[in-house]
Amino acid sequence: MNILFLDTSALLAIATETAGRDTILTAFDCADIVAASGLALTEALPALDRLTDERYARVDLEDAVRLTWDYLHIVPLDARCTERAATLARERPLRLSDAIHFAAADRLPSNLTYATLDPNQIPTALDLGYEVLST
Repeated sequence: MNILFLDTSALLAIATETAGRDTILTAFDCADIVAASGLALTEALPALDRLTDERYARVDLEDAVRLTWDYLHIVPLDARCTERAATLARERPLRLSDAIHFAAADRLPSNLTYATLDPNQIPTALDLGYEVLST
């Protein structure tokens, strides 16, 4: 089974003209399951407001993110996820939000591909045994 996990940067790339967008879209189309942490939408929506000052462009971007969201399997931010995130953040040089994404990915089968456009996440993803999709 081909599982793709999107962090917030990968989710945003799908909705925007960003370097790496085509690579992520191709992986999205080929995956049997595409998943994300419940945090990804919470992070993505305010980020859209920083991408453009144009009201209608923001609305279009939000629509694109929410449409993508409808196709994802969402890993909930429950106690199990937050406990694992706390452990990861204590063991590694991670921002808490990144630790939450990794904790969510840990809930899925280990043969997943972790998609991120954040180079700071790549070493941890590789250490956790994930294949990494990035630019």
